[in-house]
Amino acid sequence: QVHLVESGGGSVQAGGSLRLSCAASGYLYCRVGMSWYRQAPGKEREFASSIHTNGTTHYADSVKGRFTISQGNAKNTVYLQMNSLKPEDTAMYYCKLDYRYCAGGYFQSGSWGQGTQVTVSS
Repeated sequence: QVHLVESGGGSVQAGGSLRLSCAASGYLYCRVGMSWYRQAPGKEREFASSIHTNGTTHYADSVKGRFTISQGNAKNTVYLQMNSLKPEDTAMYYCKLDYRYCAGGYFQSGSWGQGTQVTVSS
């Protein structure tokens, strides 16, 4: 079973930046399609951003223009660069492995990371 390793959360002031990373361990030689979701206290988990293995990206309107998702040099790693952070970005951020592309084949996943906390103070 895939294990997603997240890092990069923390506490910043409004206007600051953070970079989250998510690596799919065990799939070092696979390209991955991943998504980032976030869940604020008392709210449902919501989509933030996603990236396909061909580099196509999608963003929620609430983060568009401030967040950038990208693939790392290591094919199994995805980053979420978060700039101009706002207090309303405060949430637990989760990465999700949508699928992996290994040895010429696509394999669906749906595995979730353990989450990393992002706190933005005003």
